Amino acid sequence: MQREDIRVVFMGTPEFAQESLKELYEAGFNIVGVYTNPDKPSGRGMKLKASSVKEYALSKNIPVFQPKKVRNNEEVLNNLKELNPDFIAVVAYGKILPQEILDVPKYGSINVHGSLLPKYRGAAPMQWAIINGEEKTGITTMFMGAGMDTGDMLLKAETKIEDTDNLESIHDRLKVIGAKLLVETLDGVVKGTIERIPQPEEGTIAPMISREMTKIDFSKNGREIFNFVRGLSPFPGTYMELEDGRKYKVFAVEYVVDDSIDRTVEPGDIYILGKDELSIRCADGYVKIQIIQPENAKRMDIKAFLAGNRFNMLDKFI
Repeated sequence: MQREDIRVVFMGTPEFAQESLKELYEAGFNIVGVYTNPDKPSGRGMKLKASSVKEYALSKNIPVFQPKKVRNNEEVLNNLKELNPDFIAVVAYGKILPQEILDVPKYGSINVHGSLLPKYRGAAPMQWAIINGEEKTGITTMFMGAGMDTGDMLLKAETKIEDTDNLESIHDRLKVIGAKLLVETLDGVVKGTIERIPQPEEGTIAPMISREMTKIDFSKNGREIFNFVRGLSPFPGTYMELEDGRKYKVFAVEYVVDDSIDRTVEPGDIYILGKDELSIRCADGYVKIQIIQPENAKRMDIKAFLAGNRFNMLDKFI
């Protein structure tokens, strides 16, 4: 069976998914339809903005469908049956698919997941892998089932998490790895050359990151804070808060382990304050703020920030 004869319905929404759609298209698969989330208001004018996946699909004259819901939706189910796909390929679609939809394609529904399953099932696998200090992460392709990221695994590809990485760099690397792995997976499933590997029941969960979860806790050690900040940079970003309620988003830090610090300096206290350095005491040393954003202001490096903002050594971050 040639790629041009393999009918694929693609489901995805953000830039991460667009890379997979592009790779499938350029590899020669027959993309018979694309499902993506409805356009959302964006920017100061709150104008409707199409998803990255929709923009790419329209540029290639691929039919686009944007239902508000897919569960208990006869129109969606009937449309998918009419499209008669060999595969449904799902990459960061943002909707949970019912079993009746997963069962439509001839060969099955395939998902590209941004972790090395069974680790980090859920909505934010890349973020939590960095936050938790993992040395590597990767992509897993799998058959989709009723559970959350619990289907039979197909292929995996790994990448090392370097200290120079943050969420943005890992995202950009994994979107390319995932796109290529999806093509390899569809080819392998059609040819029958890929083993289905059932997942164990045990696995770790990577829940969605809420605003309440993004505050820096200076009672933790420097490495933990370093991983936390880069795991959420550049979006949504972490923040720190002074006792008086002022908040500052933080996008990059360094850390220094120093057991010789005076024990009267507590976590959250300012430890070093100069014209180009703001360092804050943590559990095992101090954290040097590198990129910061005050409320209602732009992001800037610490030197530019300190040139126009004042702290004193008695200020404390809570």
